[in-house]
Amino acid sequence: ALGDEDHTRAFLKIQDGCTQFCAYCIIPYARGPLRSKKLSALREEVAGLAAAGYREVVLTGINLSLYGRELGLRLPDAVEAAASVPGIDRVRIGSLEPELLTDADIARLAAVPQLCGQFHLSLQSGCDATLARMNRHYTTARYREIAGALREKFPGCAITTDVITGFPGETPGEFAETCGFVREMGFAMVHIFPYSERRGTAAASMPDPVPMEERRRRASELAEITAGSARAFYEAQVGAVQMVLIEKKREPDWVRGYTPNYTPVRVRCADDRRGELLPVRITEAGPEGCTGVFAG
Repeated sequence: ALGDEDHTRAFLKIQDGCTQFCAYCIIPYARGPLRSKKLSALREEVAGLAAAGYREVVLTGINLSLYGRELGLRLPDAVEAAASVPGIDRVRIGSLEPELLTDADIARLAAVPQLCGQFHLSLQSGCDATLARMNRHYTTARYREIAGALREKFPGCAITTDVITGFPGETPGEFAETCGFVREMGFAMVHIFPYSERRGTAAASMPDPVPMEERRRRASELAEITAGSARAFYEAQVGAVQMVLIEKKREPDWVRGYTPNYTPVRVRCADDRRGELLPVRITEAGPEGCTGVFAG
């Protein structure tokens, strides 16, 4: 497990290996078969983190959505186990693969009150033809359904994602489809990567490579779209009262923390309130987060 320097949030890797074989990725070859942490070991490690003062734990993995498959378990089992540990107020989960998340999984996750409404749902492309070449195992229609189900069960949740620009064979029309889909989805944040060849992957030998300059240009164009949706997400928080876990005091008169949906919030406060979970009314939104005042 890894913890932050302020002892508020810890990261616990509970899964390794991947069997998805996306065309651009070397991980299935490099990391081997699926391996998941048993629930008893997971509880024990989370209890140790709670004893050390951590109030939030982030469950991570190489392909977290495949947690427990070789043990007859699923990801909600791990979330429920972590949330059952006394002293843990919040549980977050790392990057998810949309095709591996079922409606039953989402229903179980929604029944865990400690689970934060922040979901990194990998997209990679908003064009079905590109997704097929990438060997991603879903369509944009299925992605839309999963995102909609998460938003229904977790009102106000943040959905973030990754997108690769300039994958081999990506035409201007396909890229335009991705831009349209990303705009439609209104992501809270998008990590954008110009495609980079990885020797030994299927994509490295695909025809019709996109010039690197064009890959980067497309990444810049997409970044302009996503900046607007991120700002809109923060602006939607204004007026709400959110529980903020105070994590940092880097300025004399301000503390910083995060809401359940991972909105960064700064609050004017001379005292060191690190590690406290406090109600904050969001008063202002900016391009990189929000400002608020203590509400109680």
